[in-house]
Amino acid sequence: MDAEIKGAQRAVEAHLDHVLAPFGTSDVAEAMRHATRGGKRLRACLVLQSAKLHGVSEAQAIWPATAIEAMHAYSLVHDDLPCMDDDDARRGQPTVHVKWDEMTAVLTGDALQALAFQLAAHPEAGSAEVRADLALSLARAAGAQGMVLGQALDMAAERPGAALDLEQISALQAGKTGALFEWSAGSGARMAGADPGPMIRYAAAMGQAFQIHDDVIDVTGDAASAGKAVGKDAAAGKATFVSLLGLDGARARAEALVDEADAALSPYGEGADPLRRIARFAISRDN
Repeated sequence: MDAEIKGAQRAVEAHLDHVLAPFGTSDVAEAMRHATRGGKRLRACLVLQSAKLHGVSEAQAIWPATAIEAMHAYSLVHDDLPCMDDDDARRGQPTVHVKWDEMTAVLTGDALQALAFQLAAHPEAGSAEVRADLALSLARAAGAQGMVLGQALDMAAERPGAALDLEQISALQAGKTGALFEWSAGSGARMAGADPGPMIRYAAAMGQAFQIHDDVIDVTGDAASAGKAVGKDAAAGKATFVSLLGLDGARARAEALVDEADAALSPYGEGADPLRRIARFAISRDN
């Protein structure tokens, strides 16, 4: 794993400890800590590297970096619920509804979503205009035009008789996975008052490559390495990039998307090399 990702992991975990320390020891507070523990921190890494590329300090960028990890954790807690994907393990540990109960999981997800906006709007994240932009764009990325829409389409795809084509799967994943990646990569430009367009184009391609590789892992991986159940898509008969393109076709498409992500970074020259390495990591990981 690249040094940039490990650095993001250390920075975000320390900041989450700091942010969650005043929350006490209620079941919801403990479940929030549980749900935000571990993970690749890829979204946070995109925030921090985008900020660095645009001359924004890590002290400022750590707030939206932690915000996106709280938002992502909320989505996972709710995604794992029995009414959704009904998963028992996440990041190699019991899911929140298994370790506590469904009520605690619902409330924990709600609290993490609220925390995400609290962090994105924190005074140290920038000027009032910057913070408003971060919060507004995060709401759009996470809501019914972004991640929530993608999750709703994903659940609909599991209904009997549902048969999505490649275009529909791409649109589904652009919401479920891509929207938060795009917000993460664009946040550095937003904090600097620059055009986030090139970073968003980079993240759109990288995010789809990431999701294709997730589909590959679901077919070829094992639960111990992935930290969660695998083989569920095939068991449910759900259309995926792999089921439509085959393993070799899916891998080739992911490689082509990483090349697209690389090309989107051309305005930044060698300064964007860490982001290029992150895109390559997205299709080489085992979890």
